[in-house]
Formats: sequence, structure tokens, C-alpha cells
Amino acid sequence: MSLHADALAVLTDWHAPTPAQEALRVRYVEHLRAEPEGTWRHCFPDHLTAGTLVVDATADHVLLNLHRKARRWFAFGGHCEPGDTTLAGVAHREALEESGLASLDFDPVPAHLDEHAVAFCDPRGEVHHLDVRFVARAPIAAEPSTSEESLDVRWWPVGALPEGLEAEMHDLIAIARARTLGRP
Repeated sequence: MSLHADALAVLTDWHAPTPAQEALRVRYVEHLRAEPEGTWRHCFPDHLTAGTLVVDATADHVLLNLHRKARRWFAFGGHCEPGDTTLAGVAHREALEESGLASLDFDPVPAHLDEHAVAFCDPRGEVHHLDVRFVARAPIAAEPSTSEESLDVRWWPVGALPEGLEAEMHDLIAIARARTLGRP
């Protein structure tokens, strides 16, 4: 199965938790049906990306990176690459690469969708990342390290998150905590 086919199947079957998330799910599915290259960064102006929010074992802390280009705190994530075969694989790879962690307890079911405009991604102009977000739990006492894509990688207590974090990140954190703690 191709990455495109996997992404289409995953998003077609995913049960969105809210009407807003359902609207994004439909948008992503329509994009993939219209764009055979819709998972790749050269698909302009919209393409899929995938990311992972990493939580600690207690779900009391989240691991975020200060993105080098955006200069804002985000979960880990990025573009699909030629060797990727699944959307979950993209998210898992990006989380490991950007966090410096050796392993993660990765949940392969999408947790959240977020569409955001990015001005610095393509020389042709602003693109829209159709981001599919997943959740992973870090091993106990995991020590992250900063990658080339980040200025910093840091554990944040959920009660003292960095200023300016988007509402969508707060939603994702709530979903991640619920999943990690075994709540619906």
C-alpha cells in the first residue's frame, strides 16, 4: 500500500471527536481524493504533514520543541519523506528524529487534525499543512536532545505551558492526557 492509500484509508475510517475535527477530516479526505501527490511537500498549496505530541508516563508533562524557523513551541512533526509508507510512520519518525529519544510508546490512531498556514515552507508562497497528529508516551526518565530543526526541546508541566501556545495545541494536550490516562 502506498503512503497516499494509507493516509486516505486512515482518514476515511477515523472517527472525529468534534464537528470541527470532522470538517477537517472531510477536507483532508477530499484533498487526497483530488490530489494523487497530496501527501508530498511539492503538492502546492496544500499537503499532508504528520506529527506527534509526546507525554511523560504520568501525562503531567509534554515534550515540546522550539521550532528553529517559526520560533514557537510545537509538538514534533513534519513532511512525508520518500521512504515513508504510513502516516503513523511519518509521525513516529519525526518524533524520534526531533526529540532525540531512542524509543516511544506510540499510539498509531490519529488524535487530532490541524490545518495551518506556513509562510516559510515553499518558495512559491504560503502553503497549508494539513497536519495529522498522533500521541506517544516517552519512557520513564527519558532525556530528550535538540535536533537541527529546533532551538530547544523541553519538558513542560501541563499546568505551566509556554505562553502563546495555540488553542489547537491545548486541545491536543487534553486528548493526549485522556488517552494516556485511559479515559475516553
